[in-house]
Amino acid sequence: MRVPNSAHTSRPWRIHEITHDFRLEDVWEPPEVGGADDFGRLVDLVAAFDPAQSSSLPVRTLFAIRWKLGELFDLDGPGTGVGSRVPTLRDRLPADLRDGPSGPEFDAVPFTSLYLTDDEWAAEAANKTMHGVLHIGRIPDGAGGFRAQMAIYVKPNGLFGDAYMAAIRPFRYLIVYPTILGEIGHTWRTATYAPSSVGTPA
Repeated sequence: MRVPNSAHTSRPWRIHEITHDFRLEDVWEPPEVGGADDFGRLVDLVAAFDPAQSSSLPVRTLFAIRWKLGELFDLDGPGTGVGSRVPTLRDRLPADLRDGPSGPEFDAVPFTSLYLTDDEWAAEAANKTMHGVLHIGRIPDGAGGFRAQMAIYVKPNGLFGDAYMAAIRPFRYLIVYPTILGEIGHTWRTATYAPSSVGTPA
């Protein structure tokens, strides 16, 4: 479920320290509630998700189109990413975050983990259209568990980046995020995981 951006900006997340020049694009809160030790497993699950293997044909089709457009217009070439077109946000991290764990590697999408704490995880990606940040937060529910929050930050690359983000917004809001969060939520509730990046699996 999409929630107001204030649901994210009102919380004392560490991500605010390094994204002052990024735009908070949107914020989502899945309905699932995790147990005390589930945050690390959720992080691992998000990093392992492959949209090309989604159970949703529209999601698979949209990502296939996006990767094909990336090839045709060189959107994801070696000179467009983090460390080439834009510097990594790891250079902005406070010492405690920079020296701590960065988080899991992504299996199928071009994101790189930035930092991982007991209640936050952030990852970044860049291409010819934008520099983006994925943030997952853990919000205690008052009963020993938590609910998750996902925030997306972007810094569009000029007018082209603004146009690209505007063009994909309806697909993200109506198809991609609701479907992907639903799939991840279902797996989170039902699957058995390997040891996680944070905490001890139940």
